[in-house]
Amino acid sequence: MHAWVALCGVVAMMLSPAVRAEDRWISAWGTAQQLAPMPPPRMPPRPAGETRPAPPPSGPSPILPTPERLNDQTARMVVRPTVKGSVWRVQFSNASGGEPLRIGRAAFAKSAEAGAIRPGTSRALSFAGEGAVTIQPGAVVFSDPVALDVAALELLAVSIHLPDDVAVNTLHPLGLRTTYVVKGERTEDTTFANAETNRSYFWLSGLAVEADASAGTVVAFGDSITDGFGTTPDAGRAWPELLAERLQGDARTRHLSVINMGISGNRVRRDGAGLSALARFDRDVLARPGVRWVILLEGINDINFAAIPGMPASEAVTAADLIAAYSQFIDRAHLHGIKVMGATIAPTEGTWLYSAKTEALRQAVNQWIRSTGKFDALVDFDAVLRDPARPTRLNPTYDPGDNVHPNDAGNAAMARAIDIGRLRRN
Repeated sequence: MHAWVALCGVVAMMLSPAVRAEDRWISAWGTAQQLAPMPPPRMPPRPAGETRPAPPPSGPSPILPTPERLNDQTARMVVRPTVKGSVWRVQFSNASGGEPLRIGRAAFAKSAEAGAIRPGTSRALSFAGEGAVTIQPGAVVFSDPVALDVAALELLAVSIHLPDDVAVNTLHPLGLRTTYVVKGERTEDTTFANAETNRSYFWLSGLAVEADASAGTVVAFGDSITDGFGTTPDAGRAWPELLAERLQGDARTRHLSVINMGISGNRVRRDGAGLSALARFDRDVLARPGVRWVILLEGINDINFAAIPGMPASEAVTAADLIAAYSQFIDRAHLHGIKVMGATIAPTEGTWLYSAKTEALRQAVNQWIRSTGKFDALVDFDAVLRDPARPTRLNPTYDPGDNVHPNDAGNAAMARAIDIGRLRRN
């Protein structure tokens, strides 16, 4: 009798659509969530007696103010999936916790101008068959599958209605695409008149697409340089988006998506702007569906923040500390069958935190990245971005004025430097 029951269970599993071998998902878009509110990243005040000239202002911060709370409001957020697809799941996260989040209604559609959506493309989202969902503190939910034919790099809009008074405590502040907020339940409205705007993603953390066995995801994992801090908003000029365009432009790599897991101000070893890279690696890389590669670019904030005068000794960092952390990323990724491309750290001379000590630390870390052999591949962003006449500084062509964050041209150079053939050969 027991054998018969077991056999019936196996047959049922084989026939169940939920476990079909072809029912496979990859990440098509994503963003790393963090605790809110978070002010724009700024260098700390200059100490008394500092004589080096301050870098010229690089213009207004791309991080716009966000509401502290939402109450009976609809937020419409624009995303850009990096591969085509026909069946999708939307991922929401209440990672920072604090209180349960209730989404009363959510919808998914093709985006148009100024917060509008294309008529006839809106699809209501459900969660285990229900139109509403409550996400407990620290939890993640995926919507049920929804059908919509979408081209690679086509803009989509995800709209959520927050029926209750809720603190905006989990978001990605530097979304670099305009988000629209209106009063009431407006998730399927074609236009959003008189909307308030910002550039943050509220609780929205990913988009998965049903894909075949050849498909996979590349995760760009890093800090503000990966996040796109120095790039033009609403233009898709951060290097991960430009890498996605390269992949889609080559028939041999169109099966690969790219998701941006950068957080401005993030550090490798310690919390600050979001959890440390070591602490969030599971959530932002290993838990994402379909990941094949990680491009790792982190460390300059550990180096520079430790150089702030008056920082406690516990904030100090050595090359050995960072190398040990990088080794952990590689080992943990390999346990999941994921390969890692190491990226060297670009120069920052011109900031008042720069010194011979910080430069020596950066050089030591970069030398290890170039020579270790532990990484599965290498991209030398330092060589790409540095000034040939003064290699401890950014190339002036790529410097928006803050001596740290590459501009649109610099991000384009970074995307061009990545060997996409290496990504193809998994």
